[in-house]
Amino acid sequence: MDAASHPHPQVPHRTGELVHRDATAADTDALVALIESAYRGDSSRTGWTTEADILAGQRTDPRGVLDVIESSGSRLLVIERDGALVACCQLEHRGDAAYFGMFAVSPGAQGSGLGKQVMAVAERVVVETWGAREMHMTVITVREELIAWYERRGYRRTGKLYPFPYGDERFGIPQRDDLEFELLVKRLG
Repeated sequence: MDAASHPHPQVPHRTGELVHRDATAADTDALVALIESAYRGDSSRTGWTTEADILAGQRTDPRGVLDVIESSGSRLLVIERDGALVACCQLEHRGDAAYFGMFAVSPGAQGSGLGKQVMAVAERVVVETWGAREMHMTVITVREELIAWYERRGYRRTGKLYPFPYGDERFGIPQRDDLEFELLVKRLG
């Protein structure tokens, strides 16, 4: 999908020292590298969002990232500081709600408040773009520290659980047999 046919403007928006914009196909490889570095392998262990102890293999791949970029019902926001990619998140329109996913912050930038800033941008974007009244996300239930971080940002656990896609290595290779997702929700506005 070229910039002319993309449903969202490609003009960067400034948020303090950060710039956010919609991802393009040209960002795909850099986004895959960022997402993998935040969640998988030894590089992810320098940050606190690592899933390396519960999932091996890939977190995403170029096709998965490109699918989000090209979907008319979603946006993949790129967050840059001084021209360097430091974070990203997927926003998907779901009626009165928006889905927040594919959230990654560079391991070296974790713990600096950047994640909070990205979430605030994402919440503002879905309200302004789609009139969303809620933000939804799913988090692996054994990620208690991460769930607590989201709860401090106003998200609440719903108790609604979804099975982990065991056997589909596109989502990683589970290192344990008790993985499932829980829906977290935040009212917006």
